[in-house]
Amino acid sequence: MMARYVIKEWPVQERPREKLLAHGAGTLSDAELLAVVIGSGTRGNNALDVARKLLADTGGLRAVLRADRAKLCRTVGMGAARYARLQASLEIVRRTLEESMRRDDVFVNPEKARHYLALKMRDYGREVFACLFLDNQHRLIAFEELFHGTIDGATIYPREVVKRALYHNAAATIFAHNHPSGISEPSNADRRMTQQLKRSLALVEVRVLDHFVVGEIVTSFAELNLL
Repeated sequence: MMARYVIKEWPVQERPREKLLAHGAGTLSDAELLAVVIGSGTRGNNALDVARKLLADTGGLRAVLRADRAKLCRTVGMGAARYARLQASLEIVRRTLEESMRRDDVFVNPEKARHYLALKMRDYGREVFACLFLDNQHRLIAFEELFHGTIDGATIYPREVVKRALYHNAAATIFAHNHPSGISEPSNADRRMTQQLKRSLALVEVRVLDHFVVGEIVTSFAELNLL
């Protein structure tokens, strides 16, 4: 009876880790990928059982990664160590994208910025305004969250944005802010603020390349011809 609970007793081709090594991570289901990260189960629940229960309890892979520690650890088989592994895995992806943006021209390949900002900002419960400061080849110098607000807004101070751009000796910048509602359509207030920031930065010869609004999708001001 115990054999079905112990993954090492399964046929090799059915074990998530061995399947990954033989055929690549892309061949694994969401539950199998989580099982590899979780590593081991508990008495009566192997790692795949725990992973499936996590997905069922939260509603999917994204929800697992965005869940807070208390919620995640209520699932049988989870705990602080396994929660830490999941968060570490997510942070590795974020840092890999950021490192790639430091090497490449962000404006030529805006999808990298999109993916990074979605991972970084989409699941915040309050509105956050951030800047990507770029050099004269449009490579990333720094990403900074400058202003934090409430669920429906954040107060932006152009003077502070200009100060940070000068501090980084930036030649250009990309703005980003999230909408906790999930709706990424720019508001009239977003448009007015973007133009005000653009005028302020022009005084110190810093170009504004784009403004991304992060919701369920990531919307670009540049693609909508709003700059």
